[in-house]
Amino acid sequence: MSFSHLGLSDKVLAAVAATGYTTPTPIQDQAIPHVLARRDVLGIAQTGTGKTAAFVLPMLTLLEKGRARARMPRTLILEPTRELAAQVKENFDRYGAGQKLNVALLIGGVSFGDQDSKLTRGVDVLIATPGRLLDHTERGGLLLTGVELLVIDEADRMLDMGFIPDIERICKLVPFTRQTLFFTATMPPEIRRVTEAFLHNPVRVEVSKPATAAVTVTQSHVPAGREPHQKREVLRRLLRDAKDLKNAIIFCNRKREVAVLHKSLQKHGFSVGALHGDMDQPARMAALDQFRKGELPLLVASDVAARGLDIPEVSHVFNFDVPHHPDDYVHRIGRTGRAGRAGTAVSIVSPPDQKSLAAVEKLIGQNIPRAEGNYEVAAEDESEAPRASRSRRGGRTKPQREREPRHREREPRRTSAGRHNGSQPQAAAPRAATHAEPPRRAPREAEQEPADHSHLPAFLLRPVRARV
Repeated sequence: MSFSHLGLSDKVLAAVAATGYTTPTPIQDQAIPHVLARRDVLGIAQTGTGKTAAFVLPMLTLLEKGRARARMPRTLILEPTRELAAQVKENFDRYGAGQKLNVALLIGGVSFGDQDSKLTRGVDVLIATPGRLLDHTERGGLLLTGVELLVIDEADRMLDMGFIPDIERICKLVPFTRQTLFFTATMPPEIRRVTEAFLHNPVRVEVSKPATAAVTVTQSHVPAGREPHQKREVLRRLLRDAKDLKNAIIFCNRKREVAVLHKSLQKHGFSVGALHGDMDQPARMAALDQFRKGELPLLVASDVAARGLDIPEVSHVFNFDVPHHPDDYVHRIGRTGRAGRAGTAVSIVSPPDQKSLAAVEKLIGQNIPRAEGNYEVAAEDESEAPRASRSRRGGRTKPQREREPRHREREPRRTSAGRHNGSQPQAAAPRAATHAEPPRRAPREAEQEPADHSHLPAFLLRPVRARV
C-alpha cells in the first residue's frame, strides 16, 4: 500500500517521496480520501499516528486551484499551543515546497505588525492559536468569511486549556458551508457536544480506541517518598541506570516544579533544558530546537510539550508527577514509541499520586507494573545537596549541623538588662548601660569560672563609661 492510491496530486506525491515516506499510516489511509471528497471528518487516533499529515497532504492538493485574497484566508487550522502551530507550518513548508502557497502563523509572542503585513498580502493557509486569532479579528485586520476549510486539531487539549468557548466563537465567524476536519485523541462529553454542533454529517475515522496507550511503549512505575527531594533522587537514579537512553522528556504537573527540577538536574551535572508556558516564545522554541538536534538530551516540560509535538526519536518519557487528568498520561507517553519505534515510559509515584495512578490504569484498561530494581530513597537521605557543596562562608549545611553532637553547652550570656537569654555575650552588657543605675552583678556560679572572650575583637573588650 502506498500514497498513490489516495488521490493526492503529483506535486504532493513527489514531496512525500522526497521525505522518504512510502506507506501511509491507518489514519492517513482512511481520512485523506474523505477530505479530498469534501466531506467533514471526525478523526480519532492516539498521538503519534500521523494525524498532521492526514490533513496537510489533502489540503495541499485542494489548494492547488484558486488564489488567496487580502485579509481573507482560504483555509484555517486551529492549534492549542504555539509549538503545535509552528510544527504544522513546518509540515506545510516540507510538503508544499513545490507550490507557491502563502502560509501565515498567528501565535502569541510575535509582533502584531509582522503578522498583519502577512495577512495583507493574502494567505492560503492560516495556522493560529485561538486567542491570537480572535485578537486579529477584533481589531478588524482579519476576515474569516472566505474560509473554505476549517481544521480543529487536538480538540481535547483545547478543552483542557479552556479554548472551547473561543472555538465556538470562531466557528460562528466562518461560513456555514465550509468543510470541517476535527481531530482528537479522546472523546469526552464536551468534545462530543462540539462535534454535534459544528460538523455536518461527518465521516468518523477511528483507528484506535480513545485514550489507549501505544503498544510500542513499555510502561512501568517506581514508588517514591512523599518529600520532593526523594522524588528528585529517584529520578536521578533512573536516569543514570536507564538502558539505551538516547534522550528523554521529563513531565511535571506545574510550571514551578519544572523550574525547580531543571535547576536541580543542572546542579547534579545533567545536560537539560526546560519548556513551560511562562517562558517567552524565543526561549521555548530554542529549548525545543536544541532537544530535537540532540544538543540537550533531557527536557523538563509541563504538558505544553505533551500534545502532538513531533520528535520522532524520543527514547524515554519520565512522569516526575503523575498527571491529574488521566488523558494527559496517554499524550505524555505518546512522545516516545512513535512511528513504530520502541519507547519506555516510567512514572514516579509518591503516596499522593496513588489515586491518579489508579485513574490512569482504569482509563487505559491495564495495570502499570512496578519497575525492576530498588530506587527507593529514605526520608533522611540528603543526597539532594552534594557533600562538596558548602555555603559561601565555608559552613556546613543545616542537616549536617543538626546531626553533629553538641560537645559543650553554650556559656551563659546576658542582655543589656543583665538577664541570661543566650543571645548576647557578657562583654556587651556594659555597652548598653546608658543610665545612672549600675548594672546588676552576674550570678555567683557564673563568676566562679570566667568566660573566654579571646574570640571577641579587642574594641569590644574596652570598658565603656556611662554618661551621667
